[in-house]
Amino acid sequence: MTKARSNLQIDSTRLWGDIHDTAKFGATPKGGVRRLTLGAEDRQVRDWFRNACEKAGCEVRIDALGTMFALRPGRDMSKPPIGIGSHLDTQPTGGKYDGVLGTLAALEVVRALNDAGIETELPVCVCNWTNEEGSRFAPAMMASAAYAGEYTTEDILGRKDADGVTVAEALDTIGYRGADAVGQQRFSAFVELHIEQGPLLEAEHKTIGVVDRGQGIIWYNGTVAGFAAHAGTTPMPLRRDALAALAEVVLAVEKLARDHGPHAVGTVGEVRIDNASRNVIPGDIAFTAEFRSPDSATLDALHDGLQRAAAEIAARRKVAVAIEKIWRKEPTVFDKALVDAVETAAREMGYSHRRITSGAGHDACNLASVVPAAMIFVPCKDGVSHNELEDATQADCTAGANVLLHTVLALAGVASKTSG
Repeated sequence: MTKARSNLQIDSTRLWGDIHDTAKFGATPKGGVRRLTLGAEDRQVRDWFRNACEKAGCEVRIDALGTMFALRPGRDMSKPPIGIGSHLDTQPTGGKYDGVLGTLAALEVVRALNDAGIETELPVCVCNWTNEEGSRFAPAMMASAAYAGEYTTEDILGRKDADGVTVAEALDTIGYRGADAVGQQRFSAFVELHIEQGPLLEAEHKTIGVVDRGQGIIWYNGTVAGFAAHAGTTPMPLRRDALAALAEVVLAVEKLARDHGPHAVGTVGEVRIDNASRNVIPGDIAFTAEFRSPDSATLDALHDGLQRAAAEIAARRKVAVAIEKIWRKEPTVFDKALVDAVETAAREMGYSHRRITSGAGHDACNLASVVPAAMIFVPCKDGVSHNELEDATQADCTAGANVLLHTVLALAGVASKTSG
């Protein structure tokens, strides 16, 4: 790395300002952000992002699922660009950094290249992927999954939220159903910066996580059908209590994850009791569950174990338990050359770093199946994410953006440096 390149850094104050400016779109009283995908607040931040990218000299294009691609030209436009970015949607009680950091840092990389008068050999494309969170529409990471060929565009456009609104209708409402076909924008490589969403980097006092793999995920929708009855007059031996049965299912999920540790995790995240009443034994319940592991065979074992446990609980408690697998994402192994490029950038810039596995799913995990991909992590306070308390330091966000910048320089190449 030349001295000029090694000294090149992003504008920390500008990045930090953008993070807090965009947090106003969907700001919550507790200091977080509620910006559900394809809602009014999402439209506001998308408009801001499009305007900022165009001011930075990028051409912004939008595909049929609303993913935004801001292209900075390179000397050789015959080659696909280096893709960088993340997402701008949040959880219902999300924070300021999840996804947003990676998208705004990617924009800041383009601005830093502009400020330094650097023309890259390959073009660079800043991306905002639609519905990474999955909090309004399922599945999560749906736009990048469709890009990778896991779903058709028509399938995703027809998905509905809890109010029956389709993705197509939501895109049209906010004016972000683009003309480009999904997958039309190609990449030579893709790199995503993100907060860790876990405690390891902070606990080990490391600034950069060099992500070399991502956990696989299985999502389930489940139901328990018991028999609603009077809570005061039905003897305990005669009850078919759906909630009591679900409690055992929850504990089974927890036990399976513990037994297949240390890297497996399991969660029941949503529960809905139909016609709930204080003095009625719950009769019908719907719930969601998930398992994650960096090992595919472990996911198989977790799945089989859950089905066996559900069957046993149902038979013993005289209820019906149905658990449907609605999504499986295999563990991701990121491209070795790109992972090495991230590690080299972190080392040459003097940042403490370590190899790390991503516990969360990310758009880069989907893209890794069709294009060389890698990720960069920075610490978040106490490992907390998907929460309004989510926090990160300006220094760490800056470090991550600098590593992203120098990874891009390594991958895209420097064609020339203007005198301006």
